[in-house]
Amino acid sequence: MTQRETAYVGIGSNLEDPREQVCTAFAELDCLQETRLVAKSSLYVSAPLGPAGQPDYINAVACLSTSLEPLVLLDELQSLEERHRRERRQHWGPRTLDLDILLYADQSIDLERLQIPHPHMHTRSFVLKPLLEIAPEIRIPGRGRAADWASQCDDLQTKRLND
Repeated sequence: MTQRETAYVGIGSNLEDPREQVCTAFAELDCLQETRLVAKSSLYVSAPLGPAGQPDYINAVACLSTSLEPLVLLDELQSLEERHRRERRQHWGPRTLDLDILLYADQSIDLERLQIPHPHMHTRSFVLKPLLEIAPEIRIPGRGRAADWASQCDDLQTKRLND
């Protein structure tokens, strides 16, 4: 039997009914091969980081139990994005669905296609707030407690949405 690992996935959308995109992504993550959704955060709204003039984002974090290797999981997440008509035209531009592996077990990975922990997660409140909601004691390999970073990066006015 293959070893199961815990992975945290950041979810974001600001096009084509972003709330529905994120909620659908939770269900689809639970249907990935050799993977099960263990926990999901509330939904959060935040201003976009990228080019001006795009709508606010809806963000969340999912906790998965998976036996998929990190690159296989990345491939599965990118396939999900494609099914949601994700287009990669502009860096940090608007998107129907964005799925990022934030953490995978306690691994540090530095490949061209994949960096774990996600290289910017410790500076983004729209990642840290939902992550800490479902994993309050989580540590970021090489950086320490996520809660310590969250107190330093609340500049994007990330707000939890009421269900």
